[in-house]
Amino acid sequence: MKAPIAAKRDHIIETHGHSRQDPYYWMNDRENPEVINYLNEENDFTKEVMKSTETFQEDLFQEMKGRIKEDDQSVPYFKSGYFWYSRYEKGSEYPLYCRKKESLENTEEIILDVNELAEGKSFFQVGGIAVSSDQNILAFAFDEVGRRIYSIKFKNLETGEILDFEIPKTTGNMTWATDSHVIFYSKQDAETLRSNQIYRHQLGDSLNLSTLVFEEKDEEFTCHVHKSKSQEIVFIHSESTISSEMRFIDAKKPFSDFKVLQERIPNLEYAADHYQDHFWIRTNKDAQNFQVVKAPVSAPQLENWEDFIPHRENVLFEDFDIFQDFFVSQERSNGLTQIRIQPWDGSQAHELEFDEETYTAWIGNNPEFDSEILRFGYNSLVSPSSTYDYHMVTREKTLLKQQEVLGGYNQEEYQSARVWAKASDGVMVPISLVYKKDLFEPNGENPLLLYAYGSYGYSMDAYFSSTRLSLLDRGFVYAIAHIRGGEDLGRHWYEDGKLLKKRNTFTDFIACAEHLVEEKYTSPKHLYAMGGSAGGLLMGAVMNMRPDLFNGMVAAVPFVDVVTTMLDESIPLTTGEFKEWGNPKDQEYYDYMLSYSPYDNVEAKNYPNLLVTSGLHDSQVQYWEPTKWVAKLRDIKTDSNLLLLYTNMEAGHGGASGRFNALKELALEYSFLFKLENLVPEK
Repeated sequence: MKAPIAAKRDHIIETHGHSRQDPYYWMNDRENPEVINYLNEENDFTKEVMKSTETFQEDLFQEMKGRIKEDDQSVPYFKSGYFWYSRYEKGSEYPLYCRKKESLENTEEIILDVNELAEGKSFFQVGGIAVSSDQNILAFAFDEVGRRIYSIKFKNLETGEILDFEIPKTTGNMTWATDSHVIFYSKQDAETLRSNQIYRHQLGDSLNLSTLVFEEKDEEFTCHVHKSKSQEIVFIHSESTISSEMRFIDAKKPFSDFKVLQERIPNLEYAADHYQDHFWIRTNKDAQNFQVVKAPVSAPQLENWEDFIPHRENVLFEDFDIFQDFFVSQERSNGLTQIRIQPWDGSQAHELEFDEETYTAWIGNNPEFDSEILRFGYNSLVSPSSTYDYHMVTREKTLLKQQEVLGGYNQEEYQSARVWAKASDGVMVPISLVYKKDLFEPNGENPLLLYAYGSYGYSMDAYFSSTRLSLLDRGFVYAIAHIRGGEDLGRHWYEDGKLLKKRNTFTDFIACAEHLVEEKYTSPKHLYAMGGSAGGLLMGAVMNMRPDLFNGMVAAVPFVDVVTTMLDESIPLTTGEFKEWGNPKDQEYYDYMLSYSPYDNVEAKNYPNLLVTSGLHDSQVQYWEPTKWVAKLRDIKTDSNLLLLYTNMEAGHGGASGRFNALKELALEYSFLFKLENLVPEK
């Protein structure tokens, strides 16, 4: 079967007196039958090329599914008189949300069975649930397409009846007022999908009586609504990449006017919670790595902010939780997370101790103030995800649950490590890696998959994956490059990988790959790379810069048509990301973005083997970006390496819905890598 050849049609884009020819611009129309036909042709071609792996893909799928405990349950947490948890039943794709009143020995109440709601639907996702303060009404948001446009419905938990009333076209974000009759929710712009409005609705009223209580008119900002841990305050939080503004009301007075906590100022970011008569605020005011301040609820403006945890140059303050006797903070130092316990009585603070060289820890769900127990999570590349209770007085740690890997898993058979690569400007970049001990030799012959993201200040922590065992058990080394653009080593790590420093993200990744080759973890003929969304941009940019360094790449829902997308303010996410990538209407940013945009820099040269995945209903990265990129590569590149595009025609940015369906897409990606390594067994 021959690869599809996309039609080319003249389309000139002129900006700042510069002209770009985009012959595949016509693909920007998901209603066009020709576009759909082309996507189906690409899917058929991918299926044909990968036909020899179909049995293996099914075996991989069953293998990965077989490690997952099908009748699994989350660790219950106590709130408002109930223990709350979710669970899965054997053979089911979707969760059941459950509760038990007062004691775990009492009868279970299933408040929402998502499997029933999803029956007969090719895609279904519950985006969130919220229970009224009297515990009698459940609000739940659901999406049946994958475009992250949710409807909200309500269920009477006393009668079990799902009400006929529905609030359509929301973001899925919602919170109840104290009276259990009023709910606040957010809506998005119909075209750009920017979350820009907060509405108030009183249950029992018709939809047209919903009241707009706030509209975010700055196109670089989004907004959402939530309640404080105390349940006493309703917040509206507006934020851009570099600025924040919060509004608040008493949750008992839902019809009152929202007050501004602190008006927005460029480059001032903050987020607040409430305890007693103060707001506790994480902020970057005079603090690149963030600090914590407090302010009285009666006068919360900037001039009344009082330092509580000061800024530390080498410690990134990530998150906090408040208890009656303790203030708990989640911090990051030298690329690793730490959890710090500070008693209110002024006695000595202490940190939880973790033994592994590379790991991830985080504050868990702690809805009750009056507790000496901290719920936290932990995992690493070799330690399955674990939930602990930590007694903050006695310092005793209790393991409540560890992810069960069916079929047997011996942590001692695997080795994790952290190594450092020198970037092109001399900066040292950490790499976390894992491999199976008896399959690894430092001879450069090991297949190695290098993964990274590197944008939005999102730190790519070392985490456990049972599906990853299918790679490790076949001899792959798996590595995570903690490149600039994330916040892995602090806020400066992010600042040095965005806007006019974005190329650091790509050169860091290349440096990590070169280091792994130099240290004989692998070699270019066995080296592979993977990234998704903004990580797919990373794949495209690196592939243009150093195609010789990799044998293959997997680019999932990749953001590759950077300049054209950022020039089109009708596309979701564009205006809100000018402070991340730059605004190409400014020529300096236009020229810089043009220098690395993967689609604009495709050349007539050899490229690695490439598998690209996409979703027709993707609201984050529009399907036409990866589609155009593949079409242009196929037309221009000079090699005969594999170039495959798979588009999920029934899903969006997150791929297939359900806990097992997504494994089929992962099995395709893994099979692509195994095919390139000649590790696919013969039928």
